[in-house]
Amino acid sequence: MRGVVMHAAGDVRVEEREDPKIIEPTDAIIRVTASCICGSDLWPYRGIEPVKDQIMGHEYVGVVEEIGPEVKNVKVGDFVVGSFVISDNTCEICQSGYQSRCVRGEFVSATVGTQSEKARIPLADGTLVATPGQPDPGLIPSLLAASDVLGTGWFAAVAAEAGPGKTVAVVGDGAVGLMGVLAAKQLGAGRIIAMSRNPQRQELARFYGATDIVQERGDEGVAKIKELTNGLGAHSVIEAVGTQESMMQAIRSTRPGGHVGFVGVAHDVELPGLELFFADIHLHGGPAPVRRFLPDLIQLIWDRKIDPGKVFDLTLPLEEAAEGYQAMDERRAIKVLLTA
Repeated sequence: MRGVVMHAAGDVRVEEREDPKIIEPTDAIIRVTASCICGSDLWPYRGIEPVKDQIMGHEYVGVVEEIGPEVKNVKVGDFVVGSFVISDNTCEICQSGYQSRCVRGEFVSATVGTQSEKARIPLADGTLVATPGQPDPGLIPSLLAASDVLGTGWFAAVAAEAGPGKTVAVVGDGAVGLMGVLAAKQLGAGRIIAMSRNPQRQELARFYGATDIVQERGDEGVAKIKELTNGLGAHSVIEAVGTQESMMQAIRSTRPGGHVGFVGVAHDVELPGLELFFADIHLHGGPAPVRRFLPDLIQLIWDRKIDPGKVFDLTLPLEEAAEGYQAMDERRAIKVLLTA
């Protein structure tokens, strides 16, 4: 089969890889219908994280081709959406709603690599969710978004306790931040402030429910949030970048007693203890337990109540994955969908 390999920073190639096979009785083999490039894939691409000969991809939808003898929840022929973290969905941590920290868990990006034609999904019963039927082609981008970026934005909004009567601020205008806007709207937030300097992303943020746009960053951005909230700050703040600046911008934009939901993969982030102490805020975040939300998100998409697929603004065949990485790196694309 063909699959994407990142040999070094900036060096992405599509190569022949060995076809996956059933190894454990709980495995499933899927033919990947669509995968995509994640903002987190850009960290190694830019040389910020070490990388050498790494198979790539952790967002995926596809059709089940083969299952191990112990797989019960999906069957051959099912169209499935899978989380970016493998989980059994039965351990104590999974049952508490944090499947991304399953005691048997592993990251799809590290061991599976779904920017490929096929993939072996371990612990298939706990990781994959079948759709109600075979989806219309127009639904596939939205279902793909549920695999990570939508679920991550949703978790960020839940962690920030977005809801009725709340003002929500979103730090980061990438795909996750935009999905955070969508989630905050669906959860009933009355006012949603998207922080963005990019006109295309601002337009999409408004489509998903943003009521205000703040173009300033850093201290100026914080001051603008305070200005819009009677000097208090937002009730709920979503941090969807993972840098020192974005995290401090999120914390400082939150009113006392408010909540920060942080899902940006942190790089060189250090929190000043004394400032955090006197902020009197809640911090909740980490790798999103997408599996917790998948059934409900799939149903919302199936019923056409949400359209997260609009976040994909460039579609390329798998063979052109290198161009997709470059487009996202140069911010010519918000998120790239790859067709197998």
